[in-house]
Amino acid sequence: MSRGHLLEGGLVVDGSGTVGRAEDVLLIDERIAAIGPDLRARHDLNGIACHDCRGLAVAPGFIDVHTHDDAIVLQQPDMLPKLSQGITTVIAGNCGISLLPWQTDDAPAPLNLLGRESFRHATFADYAKAFEQAQPALNTALLIGHTTLRFAAMRSLDRAARGDELEHMATLLDQCLADGAIGLSSGLFYEPAFAAPKEEVLRLAQVVARRGGVYATHLRSEMQAIIEALHEAGDTAFEAGVPLVISHHKCAGPANWGRTRETLPLIEQLAQRQALAMDVYPYTAGSTVLREDLVDGVIDVRVTWSDPHPEAEGRLLADIAADWGCSQQQACRRLQPGGACYFQMHEDDVARVVAHPLAMIGSDGLPHDRHPHPRLWGAFPRVLARYCREQQLFPLEQAVHKMSGLSARHFRLHQRGQLQAGWFADVVVFDPARVQDRASYEAPLAVSEGIHTVFVNGRLSYRGGELRALQRSGRLLRRHAAPSSRPPASSAQLAGSGTALAKR
Repeated sequence: MSRGHLLEGGLVVDGSGTVGRAEDVLLIDERIAAIGPDLRARHDLNGIACHDCRGLAVAPGFIDVHTHDDAIVLQQPDMLPKLSQGITTVIAGNCGISLLPWQTDDAPAPLNLLGRESFRHATFADYAKAFEQAQPALNTALLIGHTTLRFAAMRSLDRAARGDELEHMATLLDQCLADGAIGLSSGLFYEPAFAAPKEEVLRLAQVVARRGGVYATHLRSEMQAIIEALHEAGDTAFEAGVPLVISHHKCAGPANWGRTRETLPLIEQLAQRQALAMDVYPYTAGSTVLREDLVDGVIDVRVTWSDPHPEAEGRLLADIAADWGCSQQQACRRLQPGGACYFQMHEDDVARVVAHPLAMIGSDGLPHDRHPHPRLWGAFPRVLARYCREQQLFPLEQAVHKMSGLSARHFRLHQRGQLQAGWFADVVVFDPARVQDRASYEAPLAVSEGIHTVFVNGRLSYRGGELRALQRSGRLLRRHAAPSSRPPASSAQLAGSGTALAKR
């Protein structure tokens, strides 16, 4: 086995957002040893595998900041849906839904998005042991879900937590953070967390702040009440003193299309007083559990899984309802428990968020769906192909920054997210002219094109066309606390977003 790799002659796009340059990159063991011109002439290449990267881009391995991969990294450690996109690190435990610290043999919605029988880890240490045994191909960092904490500490979830219950949640969260979890997530949109007042989340966010973690939130509303929900999230994080990540920012439902013209200026305003970012997936459909309140008879709904009617998977809810001679909401009830893609967003809003300087890229893929949303296999190449190369909303360097350096900075991933000598050797080599997502709503499991090679911690882990992980060298990334939160974004940093600051 070679001790390293020399990537020669590629366009080095280092993840910082600066202009790419033609250079070589030398990987030795788990680190980037050198970056510069003509490294072959200046280094001993004994035991080094050389790769001709002329015509290709060499970039930091992509960081998927919004995943529900907690369980799948243990169950299917090759992680081909992500590795084949050039992803080398995933942030799991989003939307208040984490695999720990709770144990059950029959997880209810929305925890069942991670698989009903996956909840076997009462502590972070238990999960870390399982991770080591599975040896996944990708690096993984874990957020701890507020909803999971509620299930672990409360008998009834249709109310605010009592004092003793809240302190139990705080203790569980603090232990997970002490052992290496990187922060807290919430999903106030979902029924098991909707009754939680701001004060409940604030108490937990304060625990995160003391440990130097981050707080990511699926807002209480992404529809009519989105402005109020943004203020709630911003105030909670600001009062706690913790960096905020707004999950999969969108304006959902036809009545809200176009409102990113309101939400993005507000997010910019919040970012001037506190550390803040958001993530986005590049599609007009979201995906979650089947819920009648999301079925309005206007938008298309495509079933991704159904326990009582697996034959419905992949079909439009309207067609199923027509076959059954009932309303779409009645069909939705008959299909539960299940999941679906909801075509809730307008393309103009999606493009506006993807292009925003505070937006990171996350897939939000649901790997346990039997007919998943195509974002599971195609989100990152889709950004490079559709929004960067075809629509030219931003240059290649900015696209890579949204997928690597910006993500690592906001989630405090130590020495990752950029190509720098001495940093960890997570690297993707891809063809900017050819990279393309192939997954569709009809055929969601298609592998993307144009991803040439992927290195995880310095080891060659994926080669385009070989539908397997060549080596599995992922690590469980533990919290690396920064000495203080980064300064809030300045007006100059937000320049070019095309929006003015909003008034509350």
